[in-house]
Amino acid sequence: MPAPVSGAARGVAARAWLHSAPRSLWHGTLRAAPGLALCAVAVAIALVVASIVPVLSATLVAIVLGVLVRNTMPVPSVLEAGLSFAAKKLLRLGIILLGLQLVVGDVIGLGWGVILLAVAVVGVGFSGTLLVGKWLGVPYTQRVLIAGGSSICGAAAVAAVDGVIQTDKDEGVVTAVALVTVFGSVMLFVVPFGSALLGLTNHQAGLWAGASTHEVAQVVALGGILGGGALAVAVIVKLARVLLLAPMMAVIGVVHRRRAGVDASGKRPPIVPLFVLLFVVMVALRSLGVVPAGVLEVAKPVQGALLAAAMFALGAGVDIRKLIKVGGRPLLLAFAATVIVAVVGVVGVLLLG
Repeated sequence: MPAPVSGAARGVAARAWLHSAPRSLWHGTLRAAPGLALCAVAVAIALVVASIVPVLSATLVAIVLGVLVRNTMPVPSVLEAGLSFAAKKLLRLGIILLGLQLVVGDVIGLGWGVILLAVAVVGVGFSGTLLVGKWLGVPYTQRVLIAGGSSICGAAAVAAVDGVIQTDKDEGVVTAVALVTVFGSVMLFVVPFGSALLGLTNHQAGLWAGASTHEVAQVVALGGILGGGALAVAVIVKLARVLLLAPMMAVIGVVHRRRAGVDASGKRPPIVPLFVLLFVVMVALRSLGVVPAGVLEVAKPVQGALLAAAMFALGAGVDIRKLIKVGGRPLLLAFAATVIVAVVGVVGVLLLG
């Protein structure tokens, strides 16, 4: 039995920690600074490109920049600490701030029919993608990442799923983000053409856009293309899908916990990571109306910049030769996932009348 630690010894240990903690934090900040500075430059470029070409989201541009940096020039080791920080910490912070865009009352205001539409798109889209992925022989982690991104909210959902299942390879995350972003962009052309072909009203087209398009930014762009009152409806329906991020992460966490079992340290993976719980807290605060308008105005662009920085960092960790080896199956799966979500969305809109 170990001897009890005296109060004096605890005091010495506490003073030693207080002395060393600021120094450790300072050294950590210095180590991360070069990589974070590179991320900041990449984010600026991505935001400019996305503003000029709306069909390209800042996250997709950032990923491409990261992959180009990694595969066209040597990346000094001094950058690695900052890139790692952005790929993990900034990514989760961006997801937390995403919660400030959601107001539960706005979603409920659309009616239970629209809420059921969002649930159906997420549920059928996710499970259908998993089944098709299994049939195609896509690895489990890859198909869960693509299913989450396609059915819920694009890159943010891919990142959230990765936080739950804790994949070891950045290539899988980057592949999933790139695929759901590309196929989400395709919906910018499919929805207007399909809406005209089916004779949908602006309201119905907005419902379909929000129910079937992957990224929030893409939904905003698509709502602008459709015109009329489509934008507001599309965004709220999309946010209803984003609102399902937390419960879906809990489901994925339970399944992954059973698959993973107990690790070498005797611990089980968490059912819901802390950053997902904080995302829920942000949703609650926004819905209660206690967040000042000034904070909301700042939080939205900050959230977009954080996700773009994280995507650049993830891209900068990918060897293109390994990415090519992934093959065409994930591409087929992302296409199938987009078709499933689009079909469920338009059928639901037609049933709603």
